[in-house]
Amino acid sequence: MTNPTTITAEPGVPFVDIVRELDAPVDLVFRAYADPELIAQWLGPRKYTTDVTEWNFADGGAWAYSSSGANGENYGFRGSFHSIEPGVRIVQTFEFLGAPGHVSLESAVFDDLGGGRTRVTGHSVFQSVEARDAMVEHGMSGGVIEGYERLDELLARESSSV
Repeated sequence: MTNPTTITAEPGVPFVDIVRELDAPVDLVFRAYADPELIAQWLGPRKYTTDVTEWNFADGGAWAYSSSGANGENYGFRGSFHSIEPGVRIVQTFEFLGAPGHVSLESAVFDDLGGGRTRVTGHSVFQSVEARDAMVEHGMSGGVIEGYERLDELLARESSSV
């Protein structure tokens, strides 16, 4: 069974908070966020293939990827890494290229829960409540939840190969 994903978008504020516990140690979970080959295996819904086209995982480094579907749809995303504390936190920007200029600031915090378990807490700050609401209304939660289910599967595979 997968752990629940909690997504909170309080009315009137331009934030989204996501909390997910994972059955894997913090170093492995952090690596799944840091390694572009692993990112491509779990990020987003199953119906899309992720192609990481740029990945400079360092303070000030840029990233970009696209998600492609079987019907020819293609969605691009880009951003930059602002602060990386290995095993602790990642702060980055996020921009969906279908809505250029609507950049959010995101953080992911990794908490070691002991016993080989990790909690990831994400916080996204949008430029406005309207921009946040548009992201939420266009299927963000489905992609996030399915991505974490895929991450569960990846972490189980990676744990068994160690």
